[in-house]
Amino acid sequence: MWTVLFIDEAATERLSLPAAERNALLHAVEKLEAFGPVLGFPHTSAVQGFPGLRELRPRAGRSPWRAMYHRVGDVFVIAAIGPEAQVDHRRFAKAARLAMARLAELEED
Repeated sequence: MWTVLFIDEAATERLSLPAAERNALLHAVEKLEAFGPVLGFPHTSAVQGFPGLRELRPRAGRSPWRAMYHRVGDVFVIAAIGPEAQVDHRRFAKAARLAMARLAELEED
């Protein structure tokens, strides 16, 4: 079993999702906990242009929401929640940038 942690801001973003999407995201997190790095597409994929950042894709990619995460040792850290890229590319990119900044802050601590 793998460990998945939410950065505080990402946990707050998760709470702002509609209930059905919040549940779908939690099921996706359970899959990541169970399968770790072998969990593949369509449940997860690399975020283009952001090295080391991955997106967790609830409902096997059919959800309009994504959780941006990075593996730190044996822990997966979810750093931001944002819309799927095709739904809102600008906000997706903003979430990816936020995730990278939050992860950088985490490394500094």
